[in-house]
Amino acid sequence: MACSYQLGTKAESRCGSTTLGLPILACMSTDIASLRKSYERAELSEDASHADPLQQFEQWFNEAVAGEVPEPNAMTLATVDSRMRPSTRVVLIKGFDARGITWFTNFESRKGLALAGNPFAALQFHWVELERVVRIEGRVEKVSDEESDAYFHSRPLDSRIGAWASPQSQVISSRSVLVTNAAKYGAKFMLQPPRPAHWGGYRLVPDQWEFWQGRKSRLHDRLRYQIGKATTGGGTSAAWVRERLAP
Repeated sequence: MACSYQLGTKAESRCGSTTLGLPILACMSTDIASLRKSYERAELSEDASHADPLQQFEQWFNEAVAGEVPEPNAMTLATVDSRMRPSTRVVLIKGFDARGITWFTNFESRKGLALAGNPFAALQFHWVELERVVRIEGRVEKVSDEESDAYFHSRPLDSRIGAWASPQSQVISSRSVLVTNAAKYGAKFMLQPPRPAHWGGYRLVPDQWEFWQGRKSRLHDRLRYQIGKATTGGGTSAAWVRERLAP
């Protein structure tokens, strides 16, 4: 049996035989295994999808924006460090084109250090309301200094100061460290903070895409795109190969 909790005023309660020293009002039994949903909003067929995965992504991304999905630009970034330990976090996509998918962050953060040692990653978009998932895998590279500078200077002032104030992923004694740092750098740079050398953009260059559309009876639609070879004019060139995967 699993439990869900409601905050209240009691200092102690019991869930089954376990005593929890938490301010909870009640412990209600919930059968997590019975939580399920039938996906019936749409379908994804080979005939109705684009041959180019970037075009398919652009269509789905625009539909997520038009459908007012909460934070359609939020994506999970998965990395693996030099110890072969995977980790995930949510970041925001800041651009996409034929070169790849772009986001910005602290190069000295946990994800930055992981990418420095192993420059491959995976991204995932989950648009719950549309019953859709997009997964993207590939090599990661830093964007140019010019791109990082342009985006940094487009950010709100507080965010630019925050890039200096936060030693991302490092242990700090309290939140006051951040507040103190923000005040210090705000006074130092005023309205014109430069981009820190430890902050900038990454671009994932896709070599694999997967588009998932939820379907009834768990018979979901999954289309995968991988780089293959196509013969044109007597020669060969790289081309996307689209395949259907079993759900």
